[in-house]
Amino acid sequence: MSSSFHFLLHFTIFLLFFHQNFSFPSDQTLVLPLKATIGHHPHTHHHRKLSSSAAAATTAKSAAHGSATNKLAFQHNVTLTVSLSVGSPPQTVTMVLDTGSELSWLHCKKEPNLNSIFIPQTTKSYKSVPCDSPVCKTQTRDLTIPASCDPSKACHVVLSYADASSIEGNLASDDIVIGSLNKPGFLFGCMDSGFSSTSEEDSKTTGLMGMNRGSLSFVSQMGYPKFSYCISGTDSSGVLLFGDMQLPWLKGVTYTPLVQRSDPQPLPYFNRVAYSVQLEGIKVGNKILNLPRSSFALDHTGAGQTMVDSGTQFTFLMGPVYTALKNEYMQQTRGVLRVYDDKSFVFQGSMDLCFLVGGSSQTSFSNLPRVTLMFQGAEMVVSGERLLYRVPGMNKGADSVHCFTFGNSDLMGVEAFLIGHHHQQNVWVEFDLAKSRVGFAEMNCDDAVQRLGVGHSH
Repeated sequence: MSSSFHFLLHFTIFLLFFHQNFSFPSDQTLVLPLKATIGHHPHTHHHRKLSSSAAAATTAKSAAHGSATNKLAFQHNVTLTVSLSVGSPPQTVTMVLDTGSELSWLHCKKEPNLNSIFIPQTTKSYKSVPCDSPVCKTQTRDLTIPASCDPSKACHVVLSYADASSIEGNLASDDIVIGSLNKPGFLFGCMDSGFSSTSEEDSKTTGLMGMNRGSLSFVSQMGYPKFSYCISGTDSSGVLLFGDMQLPWLKGVTYTPLVQRSDPQPLPYFNRVAYSVQLEGIKVGNKILNLPRSSFALDHTGAGQTMVDSGTQFTFLMGPVYTALKNEYMQQTRGVLRVYDDKSFVFQGSMDLCFLVGGSSQTSFSNLPRVTLMFQGAEMVVSGERLLYRVPGMNKGADSVHCFTFGNSDLMGVEAFLIGHHHQQNVWVEFDLAKSRVGFAEMNCDDAVQRLGVGHSH
């Protein structure tokens, strides 16, 4: 069954804006309901952060290992979405929240199966950014592919995807309104070519909201010092907060510093505007994997960084670390889980440890050994149902196929560790830009939604 037909889950999350005593842009508390989409959305993965030569080298490297990057697609992604309006008169758009990318963008040209687009011709406040402007020349410096001039002298941008496709268009500005908060002249990509899709349900979202630390990202342009989210493990409803708030019920937050680099020349594989943290070890149950610290360290090219990425669903580990985790997990679950022994089956191109699960065994997921990601100063625990993901529509006799929710970065041709949002469920995740750190706390996110006074909306 083609993965294009695997639909995403429904969910609702809520966005809260609230008063902040320092440079917060509004003195209002705003509560906005956000709804999910069904259908696949391409995700600008970490080839977008590589120089073109590095991206080509990565593709060549993975091809040499017999696994070209264009075999990977993220059609199964559950996406976290934000709704806002753009332009005057305003057009409502829905954007995928992505802490792994910088430039926010909208589909601006009607294509088959694009159900939601932004129409720049009908808004009076829309402006195309010229290619000789300082914004085009300097603020695009962290994009993978340098901005260029198109025939009409507009600032042309290209973003590349994990599956080796790309999307392109022009850098533009327009007024946005999120709640009653207005931001004039917000910069984004107005994309008009390069996107193709096969699913009838595809792309009810209009685009993507880049949330990393780059100068063009949403959070940078809006001037927020901090944002946090909490994603429910039951229906992926949850809450997203911008700014700072005293939450007496939020306890046990541990922080890990962002990895900063000041190399005179950019390292080809290091994304300097990502939420990059230091992974130091992994525990299965109470056993720490016997790996040298160098397994988690950056090499001289910048390969090996660990990124917290809300735009990726699962977690991906570089080859040697993945293999050690896979072997230990199989060892500790022997006699408890039945391995699906089909060497030709690799879920989403990079997840090759899968199990056969009978109808009655799903209740025993709570007894599986936990996997703990050990960061400098903080930990993230993955347990129970978050360890296994049921492959949609795939059964072997009376059994369903469930795959281990850690994948092998090497099979993707990505030279990094990625912490996806599936493992961030029921974890309070705080991105503190002012203090250059990321915080984690175990949390029942349904409780967080209730405590913050945000009801469910269907």
